[in-house]
Amino acid sequence: MAIARLGQVDRARMLDVVGTLVRLGLAAIWLVSGVLKIADPIQTAVAVDAYDVLPGTVVPVVAAVLPVFELALGALLLVGAGTRVAAVVSALLLVAFLAGLGQAWARGLSIDCGCFGGGGAVAPGEEAYGTELLRDLGFLVLAGWLVVRPRTRVALDRRWDRGNDEHDERDDGSMTEGRSEPVGTERNRR
Repeated sequence: MAIARLGQVDRARMLDVVGTLVRLGLAAIWLVSGVLKIADPIQTAVAVDAYDVLPGTVVPVVAAVLPVFELALGALLLVGAGTRVAAVVSALLLVAFLAGLGQAWARGLSIDCGCFGGGGAVAPGEEAYGTELLRDLGFLVLAGWLVVRPRTRVALDRRWDRGNDEHDERDDGSMTEGRSEPVGTERNRR
């Protein structure tokens, strides 16, 4: 019985480590993307306009808000605050990016996505739609992992949700089962 429980704890810890790597990876993606876009706002507007789906008056607004939004998602994921919500929003944004790329490819537009800076019109044949779609699908998988399993290590969420953990590591390194405080503390008395 104790060995089975130990196996569950080891598996949970391993999944927490994988989740942490996924969370930090997705955070890095959003942070790099946001920084590169915010560093060149004119090129970002050119990239947004190249998709040819938004009215001209909306393009500068999207170009200004998108990098800030990406930076905010990256920051939340970096510190592990609101991980599931940030992952859901990330997934929705990635689906929008996939739709944008798909419609550009279907319409025969020759553009670079501008996902990590740059972007805009390119010479016919220089598009990389297949690669860009696969990359964004990979990012969507990362977001999906965090939607399903937002629990990660070294995250603010762990501190905030401490009372809801089935298995949690106490500050002294020992494990609790189904409670956030050791048996006999004020919180667990009936």
